Amino acid sequence: MKIIKYISALAFTLVVLGLSAQNINTQKSSVEWIGKKIGGQHNGNIQLKNGMIDYKNNQIQSGSFTIDMNTITCTDLEDEGYNQKLVGHLKSDDFFGVNKYPTASFKVTESSTFKNDKANVSGDLTIKGLTQKITFEVSKNKNVFTATLDIDRSKHNVKYGSNSFFDSLGDAAIDDIFNLKIKLITNN
Repeated sequence: MKIIKYISALAFTLVVLGLSAQNINTQKSSVEWIGKKIGGQHNGNIQLKNGMIDYKNNQIQSGSFTIDMNTITCTDLEDEGYNQKLVGHLKSDDFFGVNKYPTASFKVTESSTFKNDKANVSGDLTIKGLTQKITFEVSKNKNVFTATLDIDRSKHNVKYGSNSFFDSLGDAAIDDIFNLKIKLITNN
């Protein structure tokens, strides 16, 4: 009985203080990727494994999320054989090496106050065990946070087809910058 009273008192205190750390609903949230090359592009999805956002006083106080790299898919190739070949290549050591690095993650280190439902967020992005600081704009609509991240894969040792690592690739080069369109929905 004392434990129940303690938990109730703690929950009441958190509400009064305005602390509102909320888990990210991984089933409703989404991460879409776009990778470009000369003459085309590919796109697909990756599933969130977990995450949380602590939002109070019109600002993201802290937050983090983890992406399950084993769930990467391609949505633009209709031919199943080509589709699986691309997905397998993305999972290989040429790209994200998901056997050794099954997750990627982001942790908020700083956020501006939201103005007109937009804020700048900075944090640590870890891909293939390498962490880089990034800053991007986040939009908020109730419990939905959206952002588009431009990520330089060469900073995370993703070398395949990169002009940053190889000379004379010509039209076989793949852009170093890939995009993640992220939609995080918190549980209310």
